[in-house]
Amino acid sequence: MGQVAVLFRLMPQGVETDLKAVAEGVRAVLPPGVQVRGLQVKDIAFGLRALLISAIMPDTGGVLDATEQAFAKVPGVESVEVMEEGLL
Repeated sequence: MGQVAVLFRLMPQGVETDLKAVAEGVRAVLPPGVQVRGLQVKDIAFGLRALLISAIMPDTGGVLDATEQAFAKVPGVESVEVMEEGLL
């Protein structure tokens, strides 16, 4: 069994959303075996910023979906999108 590198984009509920609090919430809800390798804030438009999260996880069924669902439940997150995915 290998590992998968995934890049997630989390969109906040609004321009006033505290992305530091969202990042802390993301780390708190990680499923077992998932590791955050990087966090980056990216400007989108008109003051709106997204949180990009690089994560490493086992290549087993359901882990990616569980991670995406966990991120979606973090307070302040409007949507979660998988931007890139690849085997390591």
